[in-house]
Amino acid sequence: MINKPAGVNTHAPSPYAGEGLFEWLRNREPRWETLAIIHRLDKETSGIMVFAKKVEANRSLTQQFEERRVKKTYVFLTDGPVPRAEFTVKSTLVRAGEKYVSRPAHAGGVEAETNFRISPKLGGHTLVEAEPLTGRTHQIRVHAADAKMPICGDRLYGGSRALRLCLHAYRLRLAHPVTSQPLVFEAPFDFDNDPRSDLRARLIDAETDAYRIVHGASDGWPGWYVDRLDDFLLSQCETEINERQLQFLKSIPARGVYHKVLTRSVRKTQAADASPKLLSGEPAPERFTIVENNLRYEMSFTEGYSVGLFLDQRDNRRRLLTSYAGPQLTLFEGSLCDREVLNAFAYTCGFSVCAAKAGARVTSLDLSKKYLEWGRRNFELNGLAHAQHDFIYGDAFDWMRRLHKKGRQFDLIILDPPTFSQSKEHGTFSARKNYGELVKRALPILNSGGILFASTNAADWPPEEFLGAVRAAITTARRRILHEQYAPQPPDFPVSRDEPAYLKTVWLRVSQVHCRPPP
Repeated sequence: MINKPAGVNTHAPSPYAGEGLFEWLRNREPRWETLAIIHRLDKETSGIMVFAKKVEANRSLTQQFEERRVKKTYVFLTDGPVPRAEFTVKSTLVRAGEKYVSRPAHAGGVEAETNFRISPKLGGHTLVEAEPLTGRTHQIRVHAADAKMPICGDRLYGGSRALRLCLHAYRLRLAHPVTSQPLVFEAPFDFDNDPRSDLRARLIDAETDAYRIVHGASDGWPGWYVDRLDDFLLSQCETEINERQLQFLKSIPARGVYHKVLTRSVRKTQAADASPKLLSGEPAPERFTIVENNLRYEMSFTEGYSVGLFLDQRDNRRRLLTSYAGPQLTLFEGSLCDREVLNAFAYTCGFSVCAAKAGARVTSLDLSKKYLEWGRRNFELNGLAHAQHDFIYGDAFDWMRRLHKKGRQFDLIILDPPTFSQSKEHGTFSARKNYGELVKRALPILNSGGILFASTNAADWPPEEFLGAVRAAITTARRRILHEQYAPQPPDFPVSRDEPAYLKTVWLRVSQVHCRPPP
């Protein structure tokens, strides 16, 4: 039983969109990999949902919903005139673009029926209980509008402006799938909560204090991004912030608030100019720590454009800790204990720390000595003896060739390169042009049956093309993909039509192609 937050889909609308709640659960823990969807809630609707974990439960619950033996009760707020204390709306719903409209019941039409009951006033609004006797898309929203009491926040159907769509699945009555015992579940509601912070509170673990608070247009702020980093806030956009943004930042508890003006010419910018500037509150120490997945990482606002960790890879780092990438793709049975891992673009070694914490022996490779030293400090923060692992300074292409000549083999290789980079050995690297070549260079040092993690944040590169480049490189190298798990950006980086996904990551188990011996 799930109390779904507003702002997340029941399931992903496409394979490469952000995860819906269904995918988020299945990709998180092995015990949920066989979940089945029984019913759905709209993206902006919150409240109680049931998923089936076993085939028997799926069969029983599906039958109960089909036979209308499950009683669903919703609550919503309206500021429209309420016609009477209790009434029923019945119609046929027909799709008209993004909306549904009511039509009189007619032969061949699929009927929708909703009972409404008025509850006490809440802060000048009326609280209404809705019991849908059928389960049509947007049924309650359409019928509420038909009754001249549109739901607050439902701009599609004429509702007044609100923080969110004020519709919540409050109660679910059903029979236990095995014992047939009557069960009643309720989920509390609070329409005054900011849906953005509520979503983060529900889907981000308590042992993590670094995450995105505002993700551009998906959170109603086009072009603006705000991260929480322990007790500090980091604001980012292409201009200085305005008064409205500043007031929003001041409403969030924090020791200090920083702002960084984003620029496309990062390599031409001096570290002091690229570093975030203090807006309000107290300055952060030169080095401070955040906690992610119960591990500690050093951060700094004085080192230039990046502050020390890319928060959008949090879930992928967690997959190293759990050795679970998704259904049918356990990385290695048990854990990464005693496995050889190569982190080819290590930066400050966030992935490396997780792999080492899971028991692997890690080789961290990067073009910056400064960042590798930062990585060693991250190892120390987590009680890991960095002397037991390798830290290599140099070009990834050159060093993968040298590691191959030395006979080094790895069970897992992590490829998370910058979109663009420059080195003396390889020259200019562009993810879109050179990713296939990068994969080909990695494959000779990947054990048969090993795991390849491939990632890019090239926003203008469609995921289908990225995956095509990775697959083609593997096939050309006479290797075979045994399992593949695509992983989109985490839920605090929500994907929407106005804020498309930019991060593309995939976990692949790759084997050798065994040629049949000649007769």
